[in-house]
Amino acid sequence: MSAPSAIDLDRIRAETPHCEQLIHFNNAGSALSPSTVTEMQISHLNLEQEIGGYEAADRAQAKQARFYSAFAELLNCQPSEIAFLENATRAWHAAFHALELKAGDHIITADMEYASNYLDLLHSAKHRGLALTTIASDQDGVVDLDALRAAIRPNTRLVCLTHVPSQRGDIQPAEEVGAIAREHGLWYLLDACQSAGQVVLDVERIGCDFLCGTGRKYLRGPRGTGFLYARNSRLQELVPAVVDLHSVQWISAGSYSLRPDATRFENWERNVAAMIGLAAAVDYALKIGSEAIERRVRYLGRLLHDSLADCHNIIVHERSQNLSGIVTFNRRDMDADDTKRLLNTAGINTSVSRGMNAQLDLGKKGLDVNRASVHYYNTEAEIERFIAVLNS
Repeated sequence: MSAPSAIDLDRIRAETPHCEQLIHFNNAGSALSPSTVTEMQISHLNLEQEIGGYEAADRAQAKQARFYSAFAELLNCQPSEIAFLENATRAWHAAFHALELKAGDHIITADMEYASNYLDLLHSAKHRGLALTTIASDQDGVVDLDALRAAIRPNTRLVCLTHVPSQRGDIQPAEEVGAIAREHGLWYLLDACQSAGQVVLDVERIGCDFLCGTGRKYLRGPRGTGFLYARNSRLQELVPAVVDLHSVQWISAGSYSLRPDATRFENWERNVAAMIGLAAAVDYALKIGSEAIERRVRYLGRLLHDSLADCHNIIVHERSQNLSGIVTFNRRDMDADDTKRLLNTAGINTSVSRGMNAQLDLGKKGLDVNRASVHYYNTEAEIERFIAVLNS
């Protein structure tokens, strides 16, 4: 397996502060940002200090506008279909609760759904009388498409899918699910929290009505940032659960109108510096190219997966051939927290996915798993070092 050659790795690592001082395999938690992202944030914070927060925001209108056009390029959509939110969960909630679902309406999701999303589905089923079906994964660890088709009822309204699970690195068949949703006229909400920034995302090919994500993971942006894509052609059917003076126009004492675009889901108050930083992170990714990033991440993810699988004392949990940069595993003779500490002591960042946060998957076995997640700025030498420490 040869490494892709389209990425200037030396330049990218030089533009990623401290990546030579540590091995960062926690990109699915929060990636290391390019220096330009941090510099853009600090520059705006300094401007706020110099001239005032409102005044700085006014001066930075073009940079804020770039947030929408940058994401439009990344996702192959229109800037008017993009909203800035505080995080991916807030974006998911904004989309889900804008649907006018009534008691008895049916929702389909999968057993890899992100914990916060699934808990909100359970909460809504309990308190709003919605019906919920959870599709089990097939033997390859991806949503069973035949079971999905069979689960559709006359009262089915929505399909929810997490593109790359937080606790498993198998990429789910988002486009195939989109084709099924379109065939049956269903809403389709895709959580791309772990895929945005490492997988090419084209909302037209995927066919989703909503796509949400975060800035801090594979997009290499700031914490406390997220985004929502909402399809223009269906936007007028959506009624946000909450509004403020930014998301609506107050026409008279007794009337108002929703914004005509996806910004109807936003709040007026936001972290402007972080929004500008996320726009800079997307621009950085666009300059490298989504296809080049995906090739590099998949190559490193496969190398990491196979290197772990070759270790006699390691259990690897991914089962499909459609792997992302996330690999989950356990060392046979050590619990997940001790394994994380072993790696951290050697200067290697990883994370632990908790069984309690994946009750339909890991929770069945009462299992916590180690999660290593590589990005395009990581190297083969880092993987070799990681394996050597893990085997020590």
